[in-house]
Amino acid sequence: MRRLFPSSSAGPERSPEWSLDALADAYAYPETGATGEVPRSWLRANMVASLDGAVHHDGRSQPLSSRADMRIFGVLRALADVVVVGAQTVRQEGYGPAKRRDAFVERRSAAGQRPVPAIAVVSASLELDFEQPLFTSPRVPTLVVTGAAAPGDRVARAREAGAEVVFAGSAAVADPANVPGALAERGLRRQLTEGGPRLLGALAAAGVLDEICLSVAPRITSGDASRITSGPVLPEPADFALDAVLEDGGFLFTRYRRV
Repeated sequence: MRRLFPSSSAGPERSPEWSLDALADAYAYPETGATGEVPRSWLRANMVASLDGAVHHDGRSQPLSSRADMRIFGVLRALADVVVVGAQTVRQEGYGPAKRRDAFVERRSAAGQRPVPAIAVVSASLELDFEQPLFTSPRVPTLVVTGAAAPGDRVARAREAGAEVVFAGSAAVADPANVPGALAERGLRRQLTEGGPRLLGALAAAGVLDEICLSVAPRITSGDASRITSGPVLPEPADFALDAVLEDGGFLFTRYRRV
């Protein structure tokens, strides 16, 4: 792996394999602190796409990934307080609870974090399989994020399954603009979203994405797979500034921050 940009940053410029500590330092969250009465969050997205813009092949992202991509994926999870994901992605990718990573135990403890990040599932219908390990055997309770006017019976079912229900907005569905704040109020400030495209598009339209980590795979898939975001066209394109680029085996690991 080698660093392409910025060349003057701390850490190795080129190494057969960066250490987990070096990667964690490179992807460390900024200090968030508090803004007024609401704790300030930092919402980072992590996605992979092919050269022709596809975010999956035959419905799954794994064919676009690589060993280095999965290594960075693991580091980003290990740094986060919470992983925010859409219900459809949970179904398609077979999401399970976050795993404890021994290499990050001390780092997480020093940062005041729980042993593993919580998984927060954003769902409008709350029609989730509560018999899956994501809900039956997580190290920390899984969160279900929805609107305050969501059907009471479904909210009760989620709670009976052991999930913590987080209300983001007063409607029947979660308001994307309120998701980061609702999680930050629970002390979950270092936020990572892994999509899918509809959730990422909604968060982008709400203007709450602080950072995008995009892995570009040197592969072409063709077909009709969506881009990393899906949804209505923004009134004006949202500007992001390039923060860093790593390369490994032809894969580019880019990092952009909102201007």
